[in-house]
Amino acid sequence: MLGAAVILLPILFVFLSIFEPPSEHWAHIKQYLIKDYMLETLILTGITAVTTMLLGVSLAWFVTVFDFPGRSILRWALVLPLAVPPYIGAYTYSTMFSYTGVVQVTLRDFGLEPSQEWISLTSMRGAVVVFTLFLYPYVYLVTRAFLERQSAAFIENARLLGRGSLSIFFRVVMPISRPAIVGGLSLVVFEVLSDYGVTQYFGLQTVTTAIFKTWFGMYDVNSAMRLAAWLMVVLAGVFLLERLLRRSRRFSSSTSKSKPLQPAKLSRVKGMGILLYGAAVLAAAFAVPIVQLSVWAGWTFRDVWNDQFMYYVGRTLYTAAAATAIIMILSLVVGNATRSRTWGAALLSRLVIAGYSIPGAIIAIGVLGVFLRLDQAYIKLHAALGGTGTPVILSLTAGMLIFGYVVRFMATGYNAVEVGFEKTGTRYTEASRLLGRSRLATFWRIELPLIRGAVLSGCILTFVEICKELPLALLLRPFDFETLSTKTYQYANNEQIHEASVPALLIISISFISVYVLHNLDKRWEA
Repeated sequence: MLGAAVILLPILFVFLSIFEPPSEHWAHIKQYLIKDYMLETLILTGITAVTTMLLGVSLAWFVTVFDFPGRSILRWALVLPLAVPPYIGAYTYSTMFSYTGVVQVTLRDFGLEPSQEWISLTSMRGAVVVFTLFLYPYVYLVTRAFLERQSAAFIENARLLGRGSLSIFFRVVMPISRPAIVGGLSLVVFEVLSDYGVTQYFGLQTVTTAIFKTWFGMYDVNSAMRLAAWLMVVLAGVFLLERLLRRSRRFSSSTSKSKPLQPAKLSRVKGMGILLYGAAVLAAAFAVPIVQLSVWAGWTFRDVWNDQFMYYVGRTLYTAAAATAIIMILSLVVGNATRSRTWGAALLSRLVIAGYSIPGAIIAIGVLGVFLRLDQAYIKLHAALGGTGTPVILSLTAGMLIFGYVVRFMATGYNAVEVGFEKTGTRYTEASRLLGRSRLATFWRIELPLIRGAVLSGCILTFVEICKELPLALLLRPFDFETLSTKTYQYANNEQIHEASVPALLIISISFISVYVLHNLDKRWEA
């Protein structure tokens, strides 16, 4: 419970800021800015949620329910866009579609002069396209897993009753998949609300960009914290409402016996149509950005890759490794403590993963607020003991950044460990304890070897998420402390898109390797 309290402290700190007296800037923000920020945030999030749902659910439906040439490759490859952070996709596509980009130059070679207003992506439309292309795998993955494991009886019964594919999709699949779709969409919504790179680059006025502007433009941490608190309240209200709406409804099979869904064989024409649809999405969301970034990296590699760049790589890796190690150790401790099915264990498990549902900018403000208070307390103690000056030992250090990562990404490590413990059950643990082994010896010699695959997948997933994270790194990094994500943002913000391709490709390479390893781990678990 102490660990959960420490993890929740920044979130609680932000929430309590609602009850503090507002600063002098708050009246101006409230009267002239907050309505526009909220409206643009709602429009961007709402449209993105709809488009990612259409793309993710349709792809999950096709690869799960139908058998067609290339299905096995497409089933795995459609996850690959997860390796590309949306802000890198935004920089790439925006430059490709600019007046001097490859798209417009090619069109002019063929004598075509497209309207700049129509083809430019630096707008709300472009942000929706970018978020949809690079975030749909969240909906696709969760929905596909649900359909493969839970839907066989429903879909096969509907087929026996003579229902066609479209009727089954709208009258059976969509209703029973609602919890999975909502689960995937919630991840998409959190990512959009947390984003700073895409929205700032495209000039959108969202609440997250408002938090950054209030903090760095007005130097008003109090108002930034108040904005973050209200955003958190709205988020909590939306998901509480969704839970209430489906409180009394059942979405799972009434029997524990289930069998995998057998895909229906399609005709060659229909099969090729689905294959082309999936391949087009995969090309737009993964192949095209990678090829374009590789070309730009070839132009600028010698200018960017120097000794200083290696420091950025080293800082990225050691901060991500340190935060991942802390997260996995805490996850193992909490996961072991919550194996008992009591209300206290359930509450503890929900508390430690709360940070993942909070946008990074909110957590950053909470962490900074807590560390500033701790430093103020230390300064008073230092003065009381006869010291001079105002020493700052916690704020704006790498330790504060690592703590922010732990609060934000505790869920990725803990969820993997929890799944590992659920798969192994408790009989081996009980046998070991009956044979006289201590709790610690049982953990090291019995439990940890059994869940090592889950721990490894949790490590990989957490490490990659931290390497890609931008808002937390921008807000909490010490002075002159750059990571691969902040360096990519810095190059792009300075209109050095070609130079940004080198750190961007490094981030994507780390993510790609992790996706590949996780895929193999999943296959081994399924076997």
